[in-house]
Amino acid sequence: MSWDDPETAQADLVILRATWDYPERLDEFLRWAGSMRNLLNPLPVVRWNTDKRYLNDLAAAGIPTVPSTFFAPDEPVVLPDGELVIKPAVAGGSRGAGRFTCPEAARDHAEALQDEGRTVLIQPYDPRVDVHGETALVFLNGEPSHAFTKGALLPPPGAAAEVDESGLFHSERLAPVKPSSALWKFGASALAAAATKSGIAMAELLYARVDVIGGVHDDDPRLLELELVEPSLGWRQLETEERDLAQRKFVIGVDEALERLGLGPLGQHRRG
Repeated sequence: MSWDDPETAQADLVILRATWDYPERLDEFLRWAGSMRNLLNPLPVVRWNTDKRYLNDLAAAGIPTVPSTFFAPDEPVVLPDGELVIKPAVAGGSRGAGRFTCPEAARDHAEALQDEGRTVLIQPYDPRVDVHGETALVFLNGEPSHAFTKGALLPPPGAAAEVDESGLFHSERLAPVKPSSALWKFGASALAAAATKSGIAMAELLYARVDVIGGVHDDDPRLLELELVEPSLGWRQLETEERDLAQRKFVIGVDEALERLGLGPLGQHRRG
């Protein structure tokens, strides 16, 4: 069901999964989210995580992140040296993102985004992505579940991006992976900081994906993104048995949320 379907107003609980058009309709989406009786992930998380300026909050909490600088539409853009990634602060699927070595092209892209009324995010390009990609750590109910790698999404400067069959998103090369306990601990620390910032317990996060650069072949993991609204959870990358186990964890998380919200059998009995 689409998030803007009028029937969602009748739901006791809405679980967000594929709201991929929210960046173009953010104000409308957040008004809708605020009107729902109950939401998973919870409303404070959604409000915070739909804008990539959450990276500043996580960095302030001591989480090693890819250095990120933001420029509002009315602010002059200051470009650091080196190869850069420039993208909107509110976006999904690498839409509006570009990789630049030419300062003039980088500035033109940033200012074009600003002309559309969008806040710009500028990050240094981490070349480890070209070799090892990103590691996506999936958590269910605040606990580690499974992980997969993602190849570099952004083509080199001047090259055309590959898109998926929808024509809307950059193509992804995914593969399952077994991260070290140290990398899982890194992901959990980012998730704990996000939960604290949102005023909830980690276990209240039904799903989460922590995207990390590095930390597999070196000791310098960096948080690239923390996806708490509509992440792909990589079900297709799992073998049948592991996928069944992970999806059972997801269902258990929904059941626990229903009880926590007074919507499960015990809650209904109390209301009766």
